[in-house]
Amino acid sequence: RVVLLDPAQAGVKLCVFASVSLEDHSEAAVREFAAIVAAHREIMECHAVSGTADYILKIRVADVEAYEAFMTHVLLRNPHVRSVTSSFSLREIKYATALPL
Repeated sequence: RVVLLDPAQAGVKLCVFASVSLEDHSEAAVREFAAIVAAHREIMECHAVSGTADYILKIRVADVEAYEAFMTHVLLRNPHVRSVTSSFSLREIKYATALPL
């Protein structure tokens, strides 16, 4: 059973896509970063990606101030994180949970 909630009604209206680059890619660094991702419910998705960033995170928080606090106190406090570039969703055009079968 799955329940889909309206993020605004749930108090997490702001959707942020954060591109994260790590300082190094040692097993310890990747493991510690993965542990931070797993420990924080604000991070809805984490994808290892090709390109200029190492990971893209989908983060849901209440507002810009909550995101700034999360980024400052969680992401940027990790000694393995070199940089974070944030993109804010202005409007959701499509959202699907069903696989394209």
